[in-house]
Formats: sequence, structure tokens, C-alpha cells
Amino acid sequence: MDTFGDGPGYNDANRAFLQAFLTRGVLTLETAKPIIAACSTFREQREVLPQDVTVEDLNDYIADANRRLSPLDLEIRSTLHQQTRERVYALVNTTSDPLTQLATSYTPDEIVYVRKLLDAMFDGQNNKGKREAMCISGIDAIQVGRAALRRQAAEENETQATAGVLSAMDSENMLHKLLDEGWLEKSRAGFYSLSPRALMELKGWLVDTYNDEDEDGNKREKIKFCHACKEIITVRSTRCPLCRTEWDGECFVGEKSITTSESYQTGKRRSGAHNRRRPSANANNEEDDVE
Repeated sequence: MDTFGDGPGYNDANRAFLQAFLTRGVLTLETAKPIIAACSTFREQREVLPQDVTVEDLNDYIADANRRLSPLDLEIRSTLHQQTRERVYALVNTTSDPLTQLATSYTPDEIVYVRKLLDAMFDGQNNKGKREAMCISGIDAIQVGRAALRRQAAEENETQATAGVLSAMDSENMLHKLLDEGWLEKSRAGFYSLSPRALMELKGWLVDTYNDEDEDGNKREKIKFCHACKEIITVRSTRCPLCRTEWDGECFVGEKSITTSESYQTGKRRSGAHNRRRPSANANNEEDDVE
């Protein structure tokens, strides 16, 4: 980092914070407090406790870090988490194709799997018509690993299109890896969706890839934005989860568009009825054994 020059006030504490951010990739105010407290303790030569760290302190460290990251086409950006409304800070590449960046830590087959996962989220059955889910169930996420690439560039041949076929175990391991590295989130109902970090990193790529035109020239906006706050919306209810602006209609966005559907509720009722019948069947078997 010294190559780009250290301005007044930039010191080892700032370098330590930047290194910690580069290591983690994602921070919130709460996770940043211990880091900033340690850095400030070193810089000020007095003990600074995590509870003494404010959002203004975090913003100051981020501003200094961004001045050093700018020549590298990197930037620390932030957005509100759509469910917890906690502000999330993530390191974002501002120029190159975000999927090509994965080549440094993923195999070619794993990168193709990520593309297929995104296709299933934004170009699959869960994001067509009135259903705007933009997520994928755990079972479907594993099955995606064995499917062919849905969207194929013109220059890709058949061999490339069928690359990235992963076994169920490899797909499951890849999902755990994407969760651990902060690219995906998993709900209590078992649905996978893009994390705030992924939405910030992939925002431009998602729009360019999935907001296209159909055969009649009509624009299809599969990547949805709130008209009030201009942020991507991928989850819940009938109002923007970020700026809380109400919108008309009864259609949900995100996982809830699936879990509130009649087909999902019917399947859930059938599953519950099946589970209730099993104990009685087991009891009958036990009675037969006693006889």
C-alpha cells in the first residue's frame, strides 16, 4: 500500500484496519468495534474499549482505507441488510467482471456452478411471472450442480456449457463455502439467497445479465429495484425492506413469494399429515411384535 503514498494521519493503525478488512471481506459496526478498538489503542497509546467505538470512527477508518484502495480498483461500500436492517460493509471490485475474480479462489467447475446457481435464482421458475423469489431451495441448489449451464455465451462450445457438473456432495460443500465466505445466506426455511456483499459486488453484472428483452422486444426486469431508495430488492413483504416505503399489491418479493403460495402450503400440509401418520404405524408394528 505504501506505493501509493501515505497522506497525513495515515499510520500503522490504518494499515492494520485495512489488513483486517481485506482478510474478512465483510464487516458490520459490531464486528468492526474490536478491530478499531485495538487499532486505536495502538495509535493513541491508551486503552480504547470496543463499546467506545462509534459509527463515526468506523467511517473515518473506511474513508482512509478507500483512499488507499482506489488505485487498485477496490472500494469499501455499504448497504442495509434487507432483513436485520443492520448496515453491512463489504470490499467491492469497481471495474472487473466479478465472476472472473472468483478464479483466484475457486476452480473452473466451481465458477460454472456459481453461474448456474445465479441462473436458477434469477432466471429459473422461482423468478418468473408473478413469483419473484430470487432464491433457491437447498434441494434445488444441490441439483443445480448436475445440470447444464442455462445461459451460454455465443463463443462457448458444448464442452464449456456442460462444464461445472458437480456431485451432490461437491455441490453441498460448495454451498457451505459460499456461506462461510459471505456470498450466500441461508434462511430458516432452507432457502439460499445472495448476501448483501454479493448484491453489492454483483449488482451491475446481475442487471446486465438478467434484465434483457424477450423475443417481442419487451424489457424483462428480473433484477428488481426499489423506486424510492434505488437498491436491489430480493426479500420479503409488500414494502421495501431497506427504506420501508409501502407499495401497492399483495405480491411478495423473495422467499415469501414461494412459502405463501398454495402449492408450497399444500406440500407442507401433506408432509405434516404424513409425519403424523408415521407414529401410529410404528405403534401398530410394536403391538404385532408383542403378540
